[in-house]
Amino acid sequence: MSRIGKQPITVPAGVKVAVNGDHVSVEGPKGKLARSFRGVGFTLEGNQVRVVRQGDDRLSGALHGTARAIVRNMVEGCATGYKKNLEIEGVGFKALLKGDTLDLVLGYSHPILYKLPAGVKVTVTENVKIEITGPDRHLVGQVAADIYSYYPVEPYKGKGVRIVGQFIRRKEGKKTA
Repeated sequence: MSRIGKQPITVPAGVKVAVNGDHVSVEGPKGKLARSFRGVGFTLEGNQVRVVRQGDDRLSGALHGTARAIVRNMVEGCATGYKKNLEIEGVGFKALLKGDTLDLVLGYSHPILYKLPAGVKVTVTENVKIEITGPDRHLVGQVAADIYSYYPVEPYKGKGVRIVGQFIRRKEGKKTA
């Protein structure tokens, strides 16, 4: 039995949770999320949600703790939201927001146009600081990872897209005799 899966999820004030068998819908001030799971069910008791295994098979056991963690992230995301910060470093490197498209100039011969998915809000300040916010933890992290993958920080000059707080190991350059 999963230790994490046994723990109840407390629903804060202002967040509504609807449970229909294996389908969970969460609505709060930051947004609305819904998801279905296999192998597990849910019960709503007052302001607590519990994950219930539907059997003793391997799939139910594997998804017990995972489903609880995902639903907890859904509740927290709809209540407070998630945020990732990125910085762009390099001469001439910049980001511009044009509607729902992020225009990245990262030293290539062409600009990179990244279409933002629904449910994610991006703000660009000082042309080099990008803030990604949204209620879905997975989607916010995936957008940050996609933008980071266009030009990861290189270890010699330190230029590229970096996640704020990320440690970058710097290397010494080539030595001349």
